[in-house]
Amino acid sequence: MCNQSVGLIASVIEKAGIPTVGLSLLREVTERVKPPRTLFVPFRLGYPLGEPDRPDLQHRIIEAALKLLHASGSLPILNDFTP
Repeated sequence: MCNQSVGLIASVIEKAGIPTVGLSLLREVTERVKPPRTLFVPFRLGYPLGEPDRPDLQHRIIEAALKLLHASGSLPILNDFTP
């Protein structure tokens, strides 16, 4: 339910002119809701930034998500993060 709600809220915020980007752990929900910009991360629930104590990995995830703010193309954008 949370993944769906966040995606719907992101769509409303985008319509107000504020760019958003989200992280998704549940691809099927993201594909159904179609939030504006989402980075799909292949980690288990509760760990959207990957394993604890891995700042190198966590920085790469955040950087990949923020790059979506400058991605060209039509919305929605759903990119896959590759660890």
